Amino acid sequence: MSGALSHIRVLDLSRILAGPWASQLLGDLGADVIKVERPGSGDDTRGWGPPFLKDETGQDTGVAAYYLGTNRNKRSVTIDITRPEGQELVRRLAAESDVFLENFKLGGLAQYGLDYAALKAVNPRLVYCSITGFGQDGPYAPRAGYDFLIQGLGGLMSITGRPDGEAGGGPMKTGVALTDILTGLYAANAILAALAWRDRSGEGQFIDLALLDVQVACLANQAMNYLVTGENPVRLGNAHPNIVPYQDFPTADGHMILAIGNDGQFARFCAEAGAPELAADARYASNRARVENRAALIPALERLTATRSTADWVAALETLAVPCGPINTLADVFADSQVRARGLEVRLPHALAGSVPLVASPMRLSATPVEYRNPPPSLGEHTGEVLRETLGLDAAQIAALRGAGAI
Repeated sequence: MSGALSHIRVLDLSRILAGPWASQLLGDLGADVIKVERPGSGDDTRGWGPPFLKDETGQDTGVAAYYLGTNRNKRSVTIDITRPEGQELVRRLAAESDVFLENFKLGGLAQYGLDYAALKAVNPRLVYCSITGFGQDGPYAPRAGYDFLIQGLGGLMSITGRPDGEAGGGPMKTGVALTDILTGLYAANAILAALAWRDRSGEGQFIDLALLDVQVACLANQAMNYLVTGENPVRLGNAHPNIVPYQDFPTADGHMILAIGNDGQFARFCAEAGAPELAADARYASNRARVENRAALIPALERLTATRSTADWVAALETLAVPCGPINTLADVFADSQVRARGLEVRLPHALAGSVPLVASPMRLSATPVEYRNPPPSLGEHTGEVLRETLGLDAAQIAALRGAGAI
């Protein structure tokens, strides 16, 4: 035994981001993830570039960086599920698996006999996770769902971006497909919960995960602000609706972030900034007062922060336990001493490029640490291996399936 999930096999028919994010997480924890892809094309993200991974001579390999970010620790098998032979292969693999993960549109796999009812019949212990845009029921259920669409429809963009009336004001999506990422995290959690239940009951179950549900759930304090008051939160740029000062501020050479979470931190900042009178002013002495009077306080603070460089502020405020920091580019991030100390960039061997850089998992388990066993696979790289090892097919049987176009 090595990884915490080394006894678990995941049959992954998902593609793009939400599903693959979930299966990569499970793979990092030791699960054997079999990624089933369309022959000839595979996961759409394989072609989502540039940028593409470069080989040791600097030439593009044709492997998209997007695909690399979410498909390590998996084995790729190409199966044509539109063919009866392909459908039977998936059913046989599902019979030997613990988890089945898919993100087809509502009912999309039923036509191939690969829906939950069909696979439960061959494996009652199977945990079947279906990720859709809007869930298995409701008026929007048949619709396709995409991260950008859900960020807008689910309310996130109404609270992201600068306020209306300001330069650059208006709704804004996040810089990464956050709804997909969060859905992948929820999916992995739900799968682990279902596996824990199976350990006690002996039964699998169906998991219905919707991007819209996840997005609404992750509105967090902003959703509660609305539910408690009945008032729509407004876009505040980088400011926080409930804490002040908690945003970006100008410095002599750029910008920095102040993330002041209590009155003591605010008092220490004001003293360092040479304006202790601000912390003593009744309008700013408490967080509640600062929130109510942010329009007057923020310009006063901006005049103070602009007098010193970002590095000077960070050095001074860190010694006072006042949360602050720079706004880094990704080059800055991966050069940062803490990021480097934590090993957040890892490299794995790669057949086309020699090696491939990847972002490390943030999960640190003392007894069963994450392992980086395999780089993101090439299309169909493990088809023969999986069919031999898992289903016991011989070379002639595999050749016949290839000849029929099923794999």
